[in-house]
Order: sequence, then structure tokens, then C-alpha cells
Amino acid sequence: MGPVKTVKTLRMVNQKEGFDCPGCAWPDPEHRTAFEFCENGAKAVADEAMQAKVTPEFLRKNSVQALAEMSDYQLNNLGRIAHPVYLSPESSTYETISWDDAFNKIASALNACSNPDRAVFYTSGRTSNEAAFLYQAFVRAFGTNNLPDCSNMCHESSGKGLGQTIGIGKGTVSLEDFNHADTILVIGQNPGTNHPRMLTALRDAKNNGARIIHVNPLPEAGLSRFKHPQDYMKGQLKTTKLADLHLPVRIGGDAALLKGLIKLQLEANAVDQDFIDKKTEGFEAMADAARSVSWNEILRDSGLEREDIDKAGEMLSDSKATIACWAMGLTQHRNGVAVIQEVVNLLLMNGHVGRKGAGFCPVRGHSNVQGDRTVGIWEAPSEAFLDRMETGLGFEIPRHHGHDVVHAIEAMLNNEVDVFFCMGGNFLSATPDTDVTAKAIENVGLTVQVSTKLNRSHLVTGKEAIILPCLGRTERDIQASGEQFVSVENSMGQVHRSQGRLTPPSNDLRSEPWIVAQMAQATLGTEHLDWLHLASDYDHIRALMERSLSGFEDYNERVRAPNGFALPNPPKDSQSFATPTGLAQFTEHPLPDVQVSDGEFVLMTLRSHDQYNTTIYGLNDRYRGVHGHRRVLFMNADDMVERGWKSRQKVAITSHFNGDERHSEDWLLVPYEIPRGNLAAYFPEANSLVPLHSTAAVSNTPTSKWIVCTLSDGSANSEEE
Repeated sequence: MGPVKTVKTLRMVNQKEGFDCPGCAWPDPEHRTAFEFCENGAKAVADEAMQAKVTPEFLRKNSVQALAEMSDYQLNNLGRIAHPVYLSPESSTYETISWDDAFNKIASALNACSNPDRAVFYTSGRTSNEAAFLYQAFVRAFGTNNLPDCSNMCHESSGKGLGQTIGIGKGTVSLEDFNHADTILVIGQNPGTNHPRMLTALRDAKNNGARIIHVNPLPEAGLSRFKHPQDYMKGQLKTTKLADLHLPVRIGGDAALLKGLIKLQLEANAVDQDFIDKKTEGFEAMADAARSVSWNEILRDSGLEREDIDKAGEMLSDSKATIACWAMGLTQHRNGVAVIQEVVNLLLMNGHVGRKGAGFCPVRGHSNVQGDRTVGIWEAPSEAFLDRMETGLGFEIPRHHGHDVVHAIEAMLNNEVDVFFCMGGNFLSATPDTDVTAKAIENVGLTVQVSTKLNRSHLVTGKEAIILPCLGRTERDIQASGEQFVSVENSMGQVHRSQGRLTPPSNDLRSEPWIVAQMAQATLGTEHLDWLHLASDYDHIRALMERSLSGFEDYNERVRAPNGFALPNPPKDSQSFATPTGLAQFTEHPLPDVQVSDGEFVLMTLRSHDQYNTTIYGLNDRYRGVHGHRRVLFMNADDMVERGWKSRQKVAITSHFNGDERHSEDWLLVPYEIPRGNLAAYFPEANSLVPLHSTAAVSNTPTSKWIVCTLSDGSANSEEE
């Protein structure tokens, strides 16, 4: 960004009068320092605000095929997209198109659909509340609920699991609760890379006496040795070991571990019987199911020693306030919903919900993915949600459920989609089964991407393609009524302002609410809403949200408070549960089958320290000691020795699902402390190995953390490194 712009920008990140960092959804403390960002947040901001630009002239000189030969890292480094562009069926390059012509083409394609369900509207989690609400209002006015989003691929299992058991698909803790916790269970999550600012909350909790249990197949640097960068400025050089206990569970073995921990709580009588009797149902059946699972099964499936499970059980038994945090390590499994409900079982036993320092904490990655769902980005909304939305919007909206991500890809494969519109994100790289998804997208008549920078989804397109360049979080948004702000919801249900202050890198960039309004106006006119009036002043959008959404009363007033406001959360606020019976639900689940055949491994995808979701900032993973490469495969050293393989040897990976195979070559082996029989590789490079139809029960989330595969020696084709 340059030194002056860098200093100006970073001093606005996560400030009350600044903008929300796009790097994650971790909440901001009420009392903020001058620097409220982590390394990855600084990278995300600098990446968005970089000075290089992808101009129409550049695109005319570089064919789509030539760009497709670049790596994701190279594409990202080209810079911001400067002008709307169009790829015609006859052309190999993107050409300049005016905003009006772009909207006319989109409107013509949408209105030519024989059925509204032949259009699909995807949303990334970085979209603001205002843009997301207006977007879903347009989509429903158009006549469909085809609103897949990134939640379908990450925390959908959390929403389904929590919704069924405690009546709300969100977490039940605030940031302040971390200061009062006795025990914090961090399971299936790597905060050091994916949510670095969370480490500060864990450090403060540790200083207040909390004990931390980390459950993850791989040891992670952030939880083994942490030092807040600002402490160095104060001359405080001592590091903190955050995790009191690391449990290196086998991939897929979390359910077995949780059964063991539940058994130990029962044996220690560490239950809150009064809470169980008054606030829950199903306890005895759940307890009997847990008792019936043998320790042999638990130790076999988890891969852990009984002594270590006993240590964790003792910490939980002694705890008067327990927080459970999790992320994709739990959700992206066949039993993702069930294993999250085992976490619920564990905490409900001792009433760890609606109590200071206790509760559930699914940790979101995108900065507003939770907010997008709250305001209506949802392919399967409840009747109550639709009733309220319909009353507020003032027009009839469709009631049948739409496509989630996997079903949208299936529909495209079956030639059932004419228009595919993406509000942000990098759909092709984020989704499973990359080659299959690419074929699906190529079946579509028109694909449209609202984007800040070039990515893989701009290069694998429908028969026609349009790119609409939008403002970033860091940039000034001026509409007819003047300068605007937007709002977001963090992982803990706090809604607050976000306002960029930088001058956009191109005069041809537009805000997401403006883009939605113009598209709606071109497609539908003013029959449903006065779209252009709404986008002229975002207070108009928020006023409509007040009428259409529960918990958004006096939105325009409350969102202007210095720290915003908290949305209602009945389990947290009053130990109330919006389930059919009004009681929190204990549930019963058999252990999943986690056995694989001889010669097979289980692979999980993960993020390097130098990336944010599908955006690659660099080719290093400093925390894991990897430099200059991304096609690396982490493998247990004993498994390598058994096969006579050496470090940096090239191998090929073949994944197996229901008789189908997916093959990927040129992976460098890296010995790592990971359970035997388990492997790990970076996404999006390994996403081609994730079978499209291997999904979690109930949530339909792709199983990116459970990929059964075999390896073959590729050293004959390797080059000297």
C-alpha cells in the first residue's frame, strides 16, 4: 500500500469509527488499543488496498487461457479489478462493458429464465448486512430461495446441530465470558493461523486461571507458544504456553473422545441435576448410550491414551464454567452435526450455558458470514422467518427451499441453471471436487462475479461472463445522500458499524448495495421495492430491515452506538430454548465408522499461515516450517519410513468414494507430527480430491476433513529441488 497509506489504514482496522477487518469474525474488545489487528488481518487489509490494478487494457492483452495458467498467488498479486468487463461466447479475452450494459445483460438473462429457480445467487461471508439483506430481498422478489453461501461449506453443521438442541444456530458466549472461564475446550480449530486475535482472549483467560484443552490431530504453534506482539513493545519478552493439554486425536476420532469425556463426567457425578431436570430433556437416554460405548472403542477410534483422556475429564469435572470452541475440524465430517451435538451433550450435563464464563463458541472465519445468515442469506429458511420477512418487505415471497452449494453444483451439472450470480468469494476454488465443479459452471449460460480481485472463478465461466468490480471494506462509499457506513455481525452476535476511509483505486468501482439495487431495478423495476431509493441512503435499507427481521428494532439508532448492540440470544440471555418443547435437547449418536482399509489414509485439508480462505498471500507456512511450496503433504514420519519414503519426495494422491476416484499429482512429502494413518494438505490445492457427494448428514457440508485416499510414489517424475 505504501508507507503512508499503510499507517493510515491499519490505524482504522477494527476501530469504533473505522472498518471491520475482513480477515475473520472474531469480536473486538470494548476497550480497544491503537492496533486492533493481527498479522493475517494486516495481510488481508494490505491485499485489498494494494495499488496495482487489473485494467481493461491488461485483460485485452491476456487471454482467459493465459491467465488460467497462472497460480492463485500470481492472480491475486495482479491487483484490483478496475472496470466492469464482459467475456462473450466468441471471445477469448474480457472486454470493457459499461455498468448500464452489464445490468441490461444480467436482467435480460434473468428474465429469460423459464423458471426463477433456474437462477442461483451465491454469497460470500464478507458481504455487509445491508448488501446481503437487499440481495436476498431481490432474489426472493425474483421468485426463488436459491441462496447458497459459504456457510454451506463451513459452519452449516454448527447451525443445524445447535438449532436442533438449544434452539439457536449460533454460539452463546461473549468475549467477556473468556475472562471468567475455568476451562476452555478448543477442538478442531487452529486459532494461531485462522483466528489469531483469539489468542489474546485465550492468553487473558489463562492469566485469569483458566485451563485450556486443545484437541487437534496436529500440534499448532499458536497454542503451544504465544507472545502478543504489543508486549514486545513494552519490553515483556516472556512467552505463554496456552494449552495445558494437547490431545492429538485421529481425524474423525472426536466423537469417540467426546463419548469418553461424557462417560468420565457421569462417573464423577459432575452433573447439574437441577439444570438437567428443569431445562433439558433426554438426559437418561443420552447417558445410557454413552455408558454402552466401551473404552476399547473410544481408545481405538480416537487414537489417544486413556491417561490423557482422564486428564481432560478431570479438568472438565472440576470446572464451574466451561467454554467449548470449534471450527472446521468438527463441521466438515460425515457426522459433523452429530459430533457438535456431542459437544452440546458434554456442556449441558453441568449447565454450561447461560452462565458467566460458559457456553458454546463456534468460531466463524468470514467476517460477516454469521450476519449474512441472520439477515436472510439462507436457502432453507423457517416458516417463522419467512412470515416476518414477508410482512416487512410487503410482497409475497417463495416458500419452497432452494439450492445449497452442493445442490447448486448438481443443478448446474444437470443443465438446470441459466444464470449463476456470485456476490463475492471464489466459488470454484472454495467448493469441493474442483474438476466436477468446473464442468458444472461451464454448463451455465451467464456467470456473474462481484469481485475486488481476479481469482480462479473468473477464468472458468459460463458461456458468457461478467465481472463487476466492487468497493472493498477499506474504501469510502459515497451515495446520493452522502458518505455511507455498513454493519456486520461478529461470531458472538454483536452488530456494529464498519466504514472505510480510503479513496478507491478506480473511479469505476461501486458498492455492493448499489450493484444489487441497480440489478434489481433493471430486472424487476419498482413493482416490489424502490431499489434505487434504498441504495441512495443505507439508513433506508436498515429501516426496512427493522420491519423485516427479529432483533433489529431501532436498528439505525442502536448501530450507531460506539460498540453497536447484541442480538437476542435466548440460551445465553435467560437459559431459554426455542425448541419444540422449550427445553434443551440431549441427543444420542452412535460412533461413526472411522476404520479404513489397509493401505488407505485419511486426508484433511487445512489453511497455511500465508493465506485467508482461498486467497494466497505467499508461499510460506512459517508456523509449520514450510517455505516456498504449497503442494505439500504432511505425513507421519513412521508411515513414511514404513514405505521407504523420504522428506520432499514426490507422491500422487488418489481419493476414493463410492467406487469413484480422483487423482492429483506432484505433492511433496513433509514429515510432521500427525497421527499415523492421517494426512494433511492445503486447500484449495487439495479440493479436487474432495468428492462432491461426500457430505455431512443433515447439513450437506462437504467432508473436507475426511477424504479416504491412497498414495503412490511419484519420485520418477520429480525434479531436483
